[in-house]
Amino acid sequence: MAAKPDIELVAVTKRYGETVAVDGISLKIPAGSYCCLLGPSGCGKTTTLRMIAGHEEASDGDILLGAENITRLPPAARGTAMMFQSYALFPHLDCTDNVAFSLRMRGVPKEKRRAEALEMLKRVEMERFAGRLPAQLSGGQQQRVALARALITNPRVLLLDEPLSALDPFLRIKMREELKALQQKLGISFIHVTHSQDEAMALADLVVVMNQGRIEQAASARDVFNRPASAFVARFIGGHNVLPAAVARATGDAAYVAIRADRITVQPGNAPVDATSLSGVTRSVEYLGATVQVGIDVAGLDTLSAVIPEARFDAHPVAPGQPVVLSWTPKDVHVLGR
Repeated sequence: MAAKPDIELVAVTKRYGETVAVDGISLKIPAGSYCCLLGPSGCGKTTTLRMIAGHEEASDGDILLGAENITRLPPAARGTAMMFQSYALFPHLDCTDNVAFSLRMRGVPKEKRRAEALEMLKRVEMERFAGRLPAQLSGGQQQRVALARALITNPRVLLLDEPLSALDPFLRIKMREELKALQQKLGISFIHVTHSQDEAMALADLVVVMNQGRIEQAASARDVFNRPASAFVARFIGGHNVLPAAVARATGDAAYVAIRADRITVQPGNAPVDATSLSGVTRSVEYLGATVQVGIDVAGLDTLSAVIPEARFDAHPVAPGQPVVLSWTPKDVHVLGR
């Protein structure tokens, strides 16, 4: 059995005229991993995915799949398959023929390709809908058919362009669980573009946070959340307060630090009690079930956030407009890079 390939981007750039959409990024995605490209709209994540797929041509740099340089190969010769955000199912074909379409284009006989398509539909638990048209399926069912169609060519890498964005929140969670389970079962690399932090955290072995065409951080979900590399990552991932280092009394020459919202304590009061506390005014209180999120206005800073366990909040409740003291421990201060 052939070894599963790594995917490597080497100084890959994409220009559209004078505009640089992807700016010299280098990245290695280990074989058999689930990688999420995460970032705001316009950060270059979809362009990166399309360059790996061959639907966009890299202006500079190389894209490697294992030992093979695939930078200039046509999409069908790369060993990748792409599942599009819109699913792009043919409305006049039933599920079986939709899944079998790429095999039809390769000249596979009808009986053989339909048998393989039915087997792939079975893998995604859609065999009982084999004769239905896309319009007769729910969004989640259409997604499974699109997934089967992408997988029928036995790709070495599956590329997914915001595959869950069209689904309702409940179904989105269910489908991301199914995607992760399928990736682990198949053992191939999935590269998944998303703008959802929760989605990336739940799915990815490797989270790649992009901003303005560059990679801000590439690490495990835990590392990205607990040790953000920059103020941008800390703010975009969420769950952190970004403070000037001088305000947080952090040592060293860093400009900014991050403190997780769930590591901040809030109590009624007017004056800071020590060097690791600030005074502010409660801006908002949001009950979230197991936790309560409190927004606090502090002079000269962006609104800060504290996420407090329900029982602790009930013991020391605060209300909008009320003066408070927020505090943290030195070990919860994470010094940020650039």
